[in-house]
Amino acid sequence: MEVERDTGEVRVRKVATCADVGKAINPQLVHRQDEGGAIQGLGNALFEEMIFTDGVLVNDTLLDYRVPRVKDLPDEMHTVIVENADGPGPYGAKGCGEGAQAAVPAAIVTALADAGVPVHELPLTPERVWRRMREIDTDEEGQ
Repeated sequence: MEVERDTGEVRVRKVATCADVGKAINPQLVHRQDEGGAIQGLGNALFEEMIFTDGVLVNDTLLDYRVPRVKDLPDEMHTVIVENADGPGPYGAKGCGEGAQAAVPAAIVTALADAGVPVHELPLTPERVWRRMREIDTDEEGQ
């Protein structure tokens, strides 16, 4: 992960996920499903936010509601499949994708905190991150 100090833009360079699927009936599909979940998690962490004005949703179309674009995708994505045949489906299969969707935002927030910029509100928009970095800089100057 990289943070542009002048703009607050967060760029995720690598993502690795692990999918406990019980039994991967179609491994290629499991990899793609987990990658999709990771990209949704990336969107949740960095872009997606419902904005209301006077109780009315003002970004209710994909022209206004920001989701990840191709240029936002990590340079590297790795998925690992774990099989233990303990699921309720055929041959012990179970669902996939949701774990990555839930874990990626937490991993990004943690990586940002490890980089010295703890932020407690999603999405990690460039403005939020930039403001938080300025707050931290101001606090450090005052000590």
